[in-house]
Amino acid sequence: MADGANDSKDPCNCKTCAVNAAITDAVTQTNVKVVGEAPAMATGSLYQAQSHSLSVLFENAVQQQSQSAVQLPTSTNVGTMQLYTLGPASAGAAATEIGSNGVLSVLADVLALGRALA
Repeated sequence: MADGANDSKDPCNCKTCAVNAAITDAVTQTNVKVVGEAPAMATGSLYQAQSHSLSVLFENAVQQQSQSAVQLPTSTNVGTMQLYTLGPASAGAAATEIGSNGVLSVLADVLALGRALA
């Protein structure tokens, strides 16, 4: 053994040794096990990704509701403050405008049309 490749005390040459059948069977069973579990692992990963997406969706919904709970009373308060800052002259002008061009004149026109058709 001049090349030093087979200097061990093993009398068997590795190129001619047969592999134990139990070892090949174990390797084959391991490969089959991995291939057999692949669909279950893929389904598990899919469920995990789906549940994460759903939890993010719920987090966003809660955040939006929280923002609405802050914004709606704030806008109501701002509108109320604007109403309180109106003077009596502007309130009277608005009432006159509503009466002449707004809802009351439209209702009067509807009544007149109803009387004309009857």
